[in-house]
Parts: sequence; C-alpha cells; structure tokens
Amino acid sequence: MDKVQQLVHIEKCLNYSIYDVKWIPYSAKLISIGTKTNGKGLIEIYELDSPNVKLINQISCENALKCCSFGISSPGERHLAVGDFNGKLKILDLEKPNEPLYEVQAHSEIINSLDAIGGSSTLCGAKEIVTGSRDGSVKVFDPRQKDEPVACMSASAASNDDTVKDIRDCWAVTFGDSYNNVERSVCAGYDNGDIKLFDLRKMALRWETTCKNGICSLEFDRKDIKMNKLVATTLEGGVFVYDMRTEHPTKGFSYCSEKNAGQSLGTNGVIQGSKSTVWTVKHLPQNRDIFMTGGGAGSIRVWNYKYPDKRYKEMSDGTKTGVAGHLQMIAATTISQQPIHCFDWCAERIGLAVCGSFDQTLRVLITTNLKQF
Repeated sequence: MDKVQQLVHIEKCLNYSIYDVKWIPYSAKLISIGTKTNGKGLIEIYELDSPNVKLINQISCENALKCCSFGISSPGERHLAVGDFNGKLKILDLEKPNEPLYEVQAHSEIINSLDAIGGSSTLCGAKEIVTGSRDGSVKVFDPRQKDEPVACMSASAASNDDTVKDIRDCWAVTFGDSYNNVERSVCAGYDNGDIKLFDLRKMALRWETTCKNGICSLEFDRKDIKMNKLVATTLEGGVFVYDMRTEHPTKGFSYCSEKNAGQSLGTNGVIQGSKSTVWTVKHLPQNRDIFMTGGGAGSIRVWNYKYPDKRYKEMSDGTKTGVAGHLQMIAATTISQQPIHCFDWCAERIGLAVCGSFDQTLRVLITTNLKQF
C-alpha cells in the first residue's frame, strides 16, 4: 500500500482572524470568513490560480462571522448560510451578496456552529439550517418560515421553581439520519462534554452521553443515509467514533476512541507536547470511512475506520449491542504552530482541501494516495 502524504500546496497570510473555510460547490473557488480588527465581518472569495490563490471578491458584513455552510445550496446556486457573533443567521447569494435571501435573529448570543442540509441531496427532506449558540439553545430553521425556528432544543437544567439554573454552551451541531423526506436528526455537543441526539420527527431526545471534555466538533460520516457513524472531537485530544447502527436499550451506542489526537508529531514520529484540543473533524466526501482531525498543536491527522467482523452481538437477555471497530492513523503532519480549527475537503477532487488556523493563514492542501482505501 502506498504511503499517504499531506502536502501544503498554497499558503496565504491574511490580515484578519479566520473562523471558517469552505469550497464553493462545483467550482475551483473557496471562501474564508472571519472578523477584522474593527469587529466587522468579512467573506473573501478565492480562485485557484496555481501556484497561488487569487482574491476575486470581498464582502463586508456588519458583525463578525463565526461559521458557515453551503448545505442548502442546490447545484448551480451559491447560497451560503452564515452565523455571526451577535446571534444572527443569514443566507447570502454570493452572486448578489448585498441583499440577504434570508435573515433572522436566531440567538441572543454568538452562533458557535451551524450545519445545513437539503441542497445537493435528493429525497432527504426540506432545506434546513441548525444552529448552536452560547445561549444554550439549538434551533432548526426552514428558510421558507421567515421568523420563527421550526424546532428549538435546550440543554438547560431547571430547578423546582422552573427557573433556569444551568445553561450549557453549545459548541457543535450537525444533521444526520436524513435518509428520506420524513426522518431527520440533530446531534449537539456542549462545553461540559454532553452529546445529545434529537429526533426531529418525534421532537424528542433519542440518546445522550457524556465525554470527559467539551465537544469541539461533531460530524456524521454522511447526513443523507441511515445513521452509520458519528465522530466527536474534544478538548485535551479526544476523538470518539460511535457506531450508530445498533443502539442498546441501556448502554447506547458502542464506540472506539483516541486520546492523543491533537498533539504534534516530531520528525521521528514520536508524539510531542501535552494533550491539546482537537478542533475539527471532516469526512472525506469520496470515502465515508476516512476522516481528518485538526489539532491544537497545528497538526492534521487522517484516519481510516476499520469495521469489526460483525457490527453487533446478541446479549444473554436477547438484546443487541453494537461492536465498535478501530481507528488506523494513515497520515499525520504538522503544518502550523497554531491550532488548525477549520477545514473542508473538496467534493470534486479527492484529496484537495483547504484549512484555516489561528495564525491567520489560509492553506490549500493535497493529500495523496487516498483512492487506495
């Protein structure tokens, strides 16, 4: 088997803080969003122009931008959902960005994370956007409904007099289980390590668990199929892969984990430094069993999930419990001295990716030999 290598193809230093990056679907263009020193938001559109990237447009925004997604964009569209530091959600047409297609005051505080679905996928339900905020709530918006969310979930705990005594900061949200026009779930991760899975059809909490540290990123291996795998990344270097096909009535979903996934590797391949945050996870569009994680020590690791011989086993009481596989790290490199906190694979070119880091640098990456898996 050929060695998988990660190469930095292009580096571009920017003069603002990057918070998210995305490839524009069906194009050789990418975007970077973030905040300038004056607190205003900025969207920059770049085009690959080897050996560089060429800036082709800048879009200024009233508030600093935190997260974005093209998930509601149908083929041929350039519709970008963005969440900002003031809790506002917008949908922008990048061809005509001055007039938002949709705008709502979604939360009272910063939108930490959002995900969108229903654009390029067919037969998986309506276009929707889910947002998670510091105000503790998770909300689902249908752009056809102009003002109110179609669903609102909270991780707040209430005392006997119904007053809120504890509000958990939601750091990560993702859609999944959207395999027809009816089924759809939202998974949310919180600052205390809680993971909660909400069934949107039943409007009920389906499953929950707690990791040791705060949940920085969540992603299903595919959104528009029956739930298969869910990856969660945490503070202090944790990566957890849950097998979502078999749920035990009391034990929940089985999982495998890695505890040092955020650290850097020395030239001799030895793990260096203390445990650091794993900021992001992204599955390879062309192979759902391969995903990357971005570490707090400036490292990127690529993992291959290996399934067990049998994905469930029967217990003595007749119930079934899942059997977790294991993770194989197939590539690791350190490309920055600052955390890699946002990343996006290109859906049209296997191995092509873009990432952003806290050193205000945009990097275009090439990962080789992924087709062999």
